[in-house]
Amino acid sequence: MSSSSPLVQVKKVSKSFGTNRVLDEVTLDLFPGEVHVLAGGNGAGKSTLINILSASLGGYEGSITYDGSPAQFSGPLEAVRRGISVVHQELSLVPSMTVLENLFLGEMHSTKAGLLNWRRMRLEAQEILGRLQVKAPMDAQVETLPIATQQLIEIGKALRHEAKLMIFDEPTSALNTQETDRLFELIRELKQKGCAILYVSHRMDEYSRIADRVSVLRDGKIVESRPAVKWRPGEIARSMVAEGTQADDALFVKIVGPGAPLLAATGLSARSGRKMTVRGVDLTLHEGEVLGLAGLEGSGASELLWTLFGAGRQEPGLAVRLQDQRIDTSSPDRSIRAGLGLVTNDRKANGLILHAAVRENLILASLRKYTKRGFVSNARAKKAGSALCTEFGVKAKSPEMAVGELSGGNQQKVVLAKWRHSDPKVLLLDEPTRGIDVNAKQEVYRLIEKWKSEGIGILVHSSDIQELIDLCDRILVMRQGVVAAELKRGEATQESVIQAAVRA
Repeated sequence: MSSSSPLVQVKKVSKSFGTNRVLDEVTLDLFPGEVHVLAGGNGAGKSTLINILSASLGGYEGSITYDGSPAQFSGPLEAVRRGISVVHQELSLVPSMTVLENLFLGEMHSTKAGLLNWRRMRLEAQEILGRLQVKAPMDAQVETLPIATQQLIEIGKALRHEAKLMIFDEPTSALNTQETDRLFELIRELKQKGCAILYVSHRMDEYSRIADRVSVLRDGKIVESRPAVKWRPGEIARSMVAEGTQADDALFVKIVGPGAPLLAATGLSARSGRKMTVRGVDLTLHEGEVLGLAGLEGSGASELLWTLFGAGRQEPGLAVRLQDQRIDTSSPDRSIRAGLGLVTNDRKANGLILHAAVRENLILASLRKYTKRGFVSNARAKKAGSALCTEFGVKAKSPEMAVGELSGGNQQKVVLAKWRHSDPKVLLLDEPTRGIDVNAKQEVYRLIEKWKSEGIGILVHSSDIQELIDLCDRILVMRQGVVAAELKRGEATQESVIQAAVRA
């Protein structure tokens, strides 16, 4: 039950970056024991508001009251000490450090003698990881772990503190159904303890499961705020977009019969350290077919895509044929030359060069088109960058601006445009809609439909089972590195996919 007095009161908060007004007189109350969902499209201002609440960003107009006093923190660390914890969408982990070191980053326990108290930290870490059912070794380097495990470690960092306010920013974007269910159990426990929770997610099916109140942020303004039970189906999506813009949760991908066999891989195996992550998988992808990969964490679905592309360690015995011709996919460069493209599951870590211009990112996979005798033709590259921005609907002030300044949805459009511009015959998509709003998802689905019609073969992995069901002509369910089941369109249901993924 929520308290009658708000823990946080945001009153007419505005924030501008130069001439761009990102927040416009936002007013919001957050109550103890309540889950307040903040809905909004990419670029609506959600991340800016979160950064202000967590003291990561200052220089705003208006006022914020926290626990009865003005929220005047010197920085994020003081905010944490005062009871504000954030689970960031963009992971704040240090890849080269261990799980244990990341959990206590910046707040390591020490003994009276001033030495690090590893015993105490291990005991606390064991309890946190147990609550989240994370099985990764505490001494494992974070960069060696699947993205879903990294997401759970990010959540664990926030759960370490006895927080009064917990802010979740897209916490389930890389989690499967079971991991999401466990997170929601923890959120309910936090509610019972009187914690105020601000929850941001593009997955609208989650709202009905955990939300007490839903507020919609659009173009920097709160356009509607009401108890969750008073929102009717479809209203939230319609409130998120400007009048005259269609908001539709339905997928647009049409059923098209697949063409001739396009890609055949046999004996695909992969290894991470001593562990085999993919074991002797055979698969065939047809022209104009969307083939899905489903599976729980550790199933090997994501590793299969990376290994097939040559970005992971390939084991002996792999044979890949494209249009019945043997091709070399032992490295990303060779795979690109052969006609493959890979959209990774983390665009900021390995899909984009954030400080580089939008235009530069767009031609990264196609540099040979603009290079002569080792030199890039800037005039041709600029012309191509502008054309690709228009074709893919990338909303940027200029193709010369840094791609890191774009919203998540627009960054993902740049990634997709980059690979399509490389003229691939096969596209490997790893979580292509992770962390983007409903409208950006629709644009991704439209692109997939278009690419199908052009005869491109698409192999896609997603932790959203319903997305795979709606998108794919076939789904391969992975379990412990092997294909546990193959389900055709019409056969696949959420229940049948999960059963195949967990069957002993």
